[in-house]
Amino acid sequence: MAVFVILAILLIDQVIKIWVKTSMTLHESIHVTDWFYITFIENNGMAFGMQLGSKIVLSLFRVAAIALLGYYIWHLVRQHAKTGYVICLSMVLAGAAGNLIDCMFYGLVFNASSPFYLSYFVPFGTGYAPFLMGKVVDMFYFPLFETDWPSWVPFVGGDHFVFFSPVFNFADACISVSVVWLLLFYHQEISKISLTQVADQKDQKPESPNEEKQEE
Repeated sequence: MAVFVILAILLIDQVIKIWVKTSMTLHESIHVTDWFYITFIENNGMAFGMQLGSKIVLSLFRVAAIALLGYYIWHLVRQHAKTGYVICLSMVLAGAAGNLIDCMFYGLVFNASSPFYLSYFVPFGTGYAPFLMGKVVDMFYFPLFETDWPSWVPFVGGDHFVFFSPVFNFADACISVSVVWLLLFYHQEISKISLTQVADQKDQKPESPNEEKQEE
């Protein structure tokens, strides 16, 4: 089940991203409804376009986090953990891996995006960025409502305000939904992650000489 969820999310995520990247110019926006747009942007950072440190450090951190989470999911599957818990963690892993694929390979196989022309595939290694330095493709924009701050509000008075302005992708959505689901329904399992590791260490601890004498 975990493998199926991960592969399905990766496939959907990459199909959407490749379609957007090769069918829309950078910053082009398709009006679906007044509160939903397909808007093509790229970013160097984490989910929802956030920035955190250098690009290479962020990419390496993703690789390490995905590897650790993958091992943990494999451990849970062997222990026949709750299916819903495994699926949620698999969604987090798949979402992180989906964005990591952009960083790893998009810079190698695509030319640079531009507002003036469509992106296209190029011979491997001749793209716009080296390995792990590609940009993440985002496209979903939900400006649920827009207004202006009252003039009397400190610092932002008179500024235009858009409720939920981040542009995100399918991988980001999977991570966000699964994290909320984990916090709502599996917070006990999450709290036991470190405790489980301690318990495993205690189970492997050899018996002391005193304990052996008592058994004799």
